[in-house]
Amino acid sequence: ISEEGFLSSPQPLIDRKQLLKLVPLSDRTIFNMEKRGEFPQRLAITPRRVAWYLNEVHEWMEKRRAQKPIMPISFLR
Repeated sequence: ISEEGFLSSPQPLIDRKQLLKLVPLSDRTIFNMEKRGEFPQRLAITPRRVAWYLNEVHEWMEKRRAQKPIMPISFLR
């Protein structure tokens, strides 16, 4: 952030439709996780439009990948 309080380079935003393509969770699950502080917070663009910072969503995905061991396929059988 610069001295004037503005970001020196804009961060890409994604809307709800783009978010749901990236994250295989329901709208409601994402909302509940946001309320618990377990998912990046949305940004209100207008009273009826929200978006998320793409880099924050990617960071969340990387943290989840690092925390959760992937179940072996043999476990699912």
